Parts: sequence; structure tokens; C-alpha cells
Amino acid sequence: MYLTKEVKAEIFAKHGKSATDTGTSECQIALFTHRINHLTEHLKKNRKDYNTERSLVMLVGKRRSLLDYLKKTEINRYRAIIVELGLRK
Repeated sequence: MYLTKEVKAEIFAKHGKSATDTGTSECQIALFTHRINHLTEHLKKNRKDYNTERSLVMLVGKRRSLLDYLKKTEINRYRAIIVELGLRK
């Protein structure tokens, strides 16, 4: 499995306040980004996997919604997470 407890804890520790901080927008955005990158690599090998493609589009939408929320409420945190994850605006 590509997303083990250790990988999740590392993501949450890096982008959150602690390893158990799973609720902040930055943590969720970082987790979605990790999953999106994994699904993108999968789809490069399996072009006709339409269910995974649909899941990828839904994940990108969820991440976009969280980014929009963060942009409206805390613009500095939004800018920091964009730079940290290397996302386009």
C-alpha cells in the first residue's frame, strides 16, 4: 500500500502542528496532493482506468475547495502551502 500510517504521520508532522494534527487545511491539502501524485503516476501506466481517473478529478476538486477556503480566510497560510507543495495558483 502506498499510504501507510508512517507516511501519513510524516505528512501530518511536516505540514501540521504535530503528527496527530489531521484536521487543519494544510494537512488535508498535503495528503490530497500525495494521493493525487500517486494516482497521476498510476494513470500514466493505465490509461483506460476510468474509475481511477474519476477519483483523481474528485480529489483535485476537493483540494481546490480547501485551497479556496484557505485563500479566503488565511491568505498567508495559503501562500505558504502553495510554495511548500509546489502547486500552481
